Amino acid sequence: MAEILKRSKPLAVNPLKASQPIGAALAFLGLKNAIPMLHGSQGCTAFGKVFFVRHFREPIPLQTTAMDQVSTIMNADENVIEGLKVICEKNRPDVIGLPTTGLSETQGVDIKRLVRQFREQHPQFAATAVVAVNTPDYAGCLESGFALALEAIIDVMVPDTHESALAGPRSGIPGRQSPGRRRKQVNVLCASMLTPGDTEAIREWIEAFGLRPVMLPDIGDSLDGHLVDAESTPLTLGGTPKGEIASMGESVATLVVGRSLTKAADLLRERTGVPDHRFDHLLGLDACDAFTQALAEISGQPVPAKIDRQRAQLQDAMVDSHFMTGFLRVAIAADPDLLVALGQFLAGVGAEVVAAVAPARAEVLAEMPAQAVQIGDLEDLERSALARRAQLIVSNSHAAQSAQRLHIPLLRAGFPQYDWVGGYARTWVGYRGARQALFDVANLFLENHHDTPAHRSIYRTGAELDSEVRQAAGAGLVRH
Repeated sequence: MAEILKRSKPLAVNPLKASQPIGAALAFLGLKNAIPMLHGSQGCTAFGKVFFVRHFREPIPLQTTAMDQVSTIMNADENVIEGLKVICEKNRPDVIGLPTTGLSETQGVDIKRLVRQFREQHPQFAATAVVAVNTPDYAGCLESGFALALEAIIDVMVPDTHESALAGPRSGIPGRQSPGRRRKQVNVLCASMLTPGDTEAIREWIEAFGLRPVMLPDIGDSLDGHLVDAESTPLTLGGTPKGEIASMGESVATLVVGRSLTKAADLLRERTGVPDHRFDHLLGLDACDAFTQALAEISGQPVPAKIDRQRAQLQDAMVDSHFMTGFLRVAIAADPDLLVALGQFLAGVGAEVVAAVAPARAEVLAEMPAQAVQIGDLEDLERSALARRAQLIVSNSHAAQSAQRLHIPLLRAGFPQYDWVGGYARTWVGYRGARQALFDVANLFLENHHDTPAHRSIYRTGAELDSEVRQAAGAGLVRH
């Protein structure tokens, strides 16, 4: 069990953390015909939008309540109500996400009361779901904000059907749902560590067993790349439809990927009674085997031949790359779920995690295969990597300068990746994703590995020296 080390300084020198409102906005961007509206100043949304655009290289729909000096001191309630009204009138979204920021949280806003007030004043917009969530950016990180938003989405958009189903046919509730009514449908709760490529791979994985997944959220459909005639769109393109979320209570099972989604998974199971299967991550042989076995049990189908083939390919890649990954000294910095996933994957192929840094505390960090996990920033990572002679850094694009100063390679993972085209679409999960990750780690090692030059004694003489001189002369290296 890894020791969790507290922050050792009062500020972030080279920040690793992305804020909770950004994580919540990312969750809402995975819903169809949706738009997040951050309750805070314009700068809170503008900086988040810059990160999203540079990472995904797509137009990102974001709105703000635009709190200024006066509304911050006096009252910003009208900003929220008016903002919701304008969005509903102009864009008619299916879902509006309403995360708070550090500014509005410090003001002491009751965001859920404002949603109720909006409903009372504008009943004509009842068809639009408004999901409010408290996400102060002075606490947690992107991962925790994402998880809070997903929990709020389930709370607002998934009907509480378990109680009525248990009550029997005399409950008086028409059209009640029951778990397993849709025998081929499975729910998938996707954590923030999953890329659009990961989401697509998980969908194909599940469909290979004859099942139909409802991904929540589905950034693989909304942020994987769209070409439209308009320069920008006010709402998300693709993502999980509102009606699909409402039907999650009729699924045969729920698959939860990421320890950060524990509370959201608990709420969904409590509301619907649908049994769930939980996985910390899907990176590496053991994790993939557990997920594949769960799908076989849910579907009642044998493992497809192509999945068996992909597993064999991963095993072959592990054999091919073990000379490069064995005893490789790695330093990792990422949000907790991704940090543990990468750490366990690399430890499973013989690497040694010599430095691990997370931006915020989380229960899953205790499972990290390292002596300690530092709660800190990228300066902490750089110092630990230098002291422990790391040979590879794994982190987001912010760690590029640290890797340059240490003269070691960087494997980009996590958010944001603004200096690597296509990083957002990379697939890490599954047998194929792990295989490619192994190849990339091995190639980075080979590109930066320098053999120790052969020792040449200053006292060497005789035929050996004459032979070397003749060879050098023949190559044109010795001139007379």
